[in-house]
Amino acid sequence: MKKLLTIAFMLTTILTAAYGQKQAEIKFDKVTQDLGTFSESNPVQEATFVFTNVGDAPLVINQAIASCGCTVPTYTKTPVQPGQKGQVKVTYNGEGKFPGHFKKSVTVRTNAKTEMTRLYVEGVMTEKKK
Repeated sequence: MKKLLTIAFMLTTILTAAYGQKQAEIKFDKVTQDLGTFSESNPVQEATFVFTNVGDAPLVINQAIASCGCTVPTYTKTPVQPGQKGQVKVTYNGEGKFPGHFKKSVTVRTNAKTEMTRLYVEGVMTEKKK
């Protein structure tokens, strides 16, 4: 009986400590941005994704990985304090790509409660006028 009470007490203590820890939480204004229609003669387009740390601990972006080499993400490198904003800027370069509709993704990994978020940029690149 004494062993059972000790084990129950330890489990309760561990669970309380685990739930009581402060944690960052990332919230993006939007996760998809439409770059619209643009010409092959102007193939470089940018989108900025704004996020807020709605948690109660500093938020750190560990990495942002694009689905292809034509898409390059840059992001806020310093810890984002609770209530503060940061950004992920995505540059799409359609040079050498076929005209038409595209949809590219960027995977953002953080120390937040939701560790991974996928962002999307899409649009239509039209053929150069000859």
